[in-house]
Amino acid sequence: MRHFAIVGSGPAGFYTAEALAKAYGDAARIDIIDRLPVPYGLIRFGVAPDHQSIKKVALRYDKVAEADNVRFVGNVSIGDAVSVAELRSLYDAVIMATGAPHDRRLGIEGEELPGVLGSAEFVGWYNGHPDHAGHAPPLDGEHAVVIGAGNVALDVARILSKTLDELEGSDIVAHAYDALAASRVRDVTILARRGPHQIAMTPKELGELGHLEIACPEVDAAEFPPPEADDALEDRGLAKSVGLLRDYAGQPCDKERAIRFDFFARPVRIEGAGKVERVIVERTRIDDTGRARGTGEEYELPASLVVSCIGYSSPPIEGVAYDHRGGRFANEGGVIEEGLYAVGWARRGPTGTIGTNRPDGYEVAGLIEAAMAPGSEGGKAGGEGLDALLDARDVHATGFSDWRKIEAAEEAAARAGAPREKMVSTSEMLRLLGHE
Repeated sequence: MRHFAIVGSGPAGFYTAEALAKAYGDAARIDIIDRLPVPYGLIRFGVAPDHQSIKKVALRYDKVAEADNVRFVGNVSIGDAVSVAELRSLYDAVIMATGAPHDRRLGIEGEELPGVLGSAEFVGWYNGHPDHAGHAPPLDGEHAVVIGAGNVALDVARILSKTLDELEGSDIVAHAYDALAASRVRDVTILARRGPHQIAMTPKELGELGHLEIACPEVDAAEFPPPEADDALEDRGLAKSVGLLRDYAGQPCDKERAIRFDFFARPVRIEGAGKVERVIVERTRIDDTGRARGTGEEYELPASLVVSCIGYSSPPIEGVAYDHRGGRFANEGGVIEEGLYAVGWARRGPTGTIGTNRPDGYEVAGLIEAAMAPGSEGGKAGGEGLDALLDARDVHATGFSDWRKIEAAEEAAARAGAPREKMVSTSEMLRLLGHE
């Protein structure tokens, strides 16, 4: 019998479990371990609450978790409750699938001011992540600045600009729903260091901005290269996105809220007396290498809220080699060292879509299978050893049946039209399960 531990229950973790379960069948036992009592990681806490169709991928993960040879083990923090070294002593292979839950820092003066949040914090706030549900983003001012040129920046701008009617059917948590109901934000500026041809925004997400009830996108046509330059774009998705931006540039924004795109602009400092009040921005140009270089021309943008959407990093964990520059575990093709692997964002850094994690997980599962030739040493304690360790340390692990109880309670508590009302604290979940 082979025993595998996957640390992290997001997309990468579940796809890897799926691949290992298919490869080994009844000859393996697979534990998906998460520090939170509930599974799904990015699907539950990262995907925008108004994108319910994307969250349906969790139905596939349900089938994985319900397989006889797969087990979800929640409320177990690796590195705290159990060390990686201990996991490696219990399992034939340990796969790090922790994702990249930490915000990358801006590295500029003033980013510590109240009112400046990273996207993990802000998205976690409106998605009910226990680490971030207690935040209270200032929504009492009219101007918000979102820093970044990817889909997360679009998510943040869109959520700030939607009406409550437009959030009907979403699973945005109650505290965020109520705060947005009272929000005075009327203008959202998206800052991008480079130009329209360098964005990482996909057409679907960008296209949504053209259908908002009381908000519309504003784009300056002068920031585009000549139209014929679009023909040289090899990425068809990018070409569609640029086409949408050009369409927006040709339309006046005549609604009460605006989402302004400010290209060739990078924040150089954030200012305010005890809280954020403005962002000082420097104009940039693209050099021959494609990098954004400052021109020395500065201007200021009013801002009572700043959300930085410039990327994420995986948290270092004792016993796992770490690439500080890349913000991920140090690995070669998913292999950290013999018996220790990385998948998803923990392997690649925060790139790609949810679906990108599937081939990644299957690839690493293939490496594990190849490294364990028939007849090689096995017979480790696996899940039984983990359970004994957790019992000795009085750690109350949760299982998939516990998640079903939490899920049922959330669905029962949902406001009209919403799929669920998420529990936003670990203690609340554990109380429901009788562990507190």
